[in-house]
Amino acid sequence: MVLAAAIQQEAVIGDVAANLAACERLADEAGRAGAKIIALPEFFTTGIGFDESIKAGVLPPDGKATTLLTSLAKRYQALVGGSFLCRDADGEVRNAYLLADPTGVVGRHDKDRPTMWENAFYTGGDDDGVLDVGEHRIGAAVCWELMRTGTVERLRSRVDLMMTGSGWWSIPPWPPRAVFDHWERRNRATARTAAASFAKYVGAPVVHAAHAGELTCAMPWAPMRYRGRFEGSTLITDAGGTVIAERRPEEGQGVVLGEIEIGRRAPQLDPPRRYWLHPRGLLPAAVWHYQRWHGRRWYRRHMR
Repeated sequence: MVLAAAIQQEAVIGDVAANLAACERLADEAGRAGAKIIALPEFFTTGIGFDESIKAGVLPPDGKATTLLTSLAKRYQALVGGSFLCRDADGEVRNAYLLADPTGVVGRHDKDRPTMWENAFYTGGDDDGVLDVGEHRIGAAVCWELMRTGTVERLRSRVDLMMTGSGWWSIPPWPPRAVFDHWERRNRATARTAAASFAKYVGAPVVHAAHAGELTCAMPWAPMRYRGRFEGSTLITDAGGTVIAERRPEEGQGVVLGEIEIGRRAPQLDPPRRYWLHPRGLLPAAVWHYQRWHGRRWYRRHMR
């Protein structure tokens, strides 16, 4: 059995220094508790929202984010992972999940498709998310990759541990309030289900770090501002999908600790014969398309 830790972060949008300091403090807490696997969230350097300040938080592959991951891994003789906006040598920005052990960076996975307004800040990757680390194979998947059948197909029965993270935001309480509140309850349940059930599809324990806290930012192609929160669902499961430890979003920033057995098992669930593992709902489906169209144009104009 190995003690694993997942970080729940309340990021300051676009403030790399503040976010790195917070992640180091929380990871130190996990390391001092004896954790040998430490997961940081998606976008742990910048947070995420449609906010131009995020542009200034893009880092190189060997920048401050990588230094934090490798220093933590060496400090605690641990496996440490998380994703950040990374500008590569070809000039493109990607959502890069880096995995480090005491020897340095041992693997990288680029999120396959940006989600909604994320399209404004990075382009997708095409690797399979399987990272060889010593005698084990580690799977990496980020946020809405946990929603897609294709992710299961490339990882299923191939990995001994899933390192995951997310920055999943809520549906705002717009009128008609009853309708939007209903959509938000479903959205919040899906955020938790996507992370907690993923082990059942791939046959490996899941360590899932996430964001919590409030978010206010612009809305693409809309006069109103977005005001909502992150859905959290920071948790650790065994290979059968049983939740061992969890931190709910209302508990705020902190660390989840749980003992897991690294190793693959026969998956308990077969993936459905459709693109999405879980229903998205009408509003997320519509926003997925319009913010993708907006975001790709914004990325070409502002991020290259």
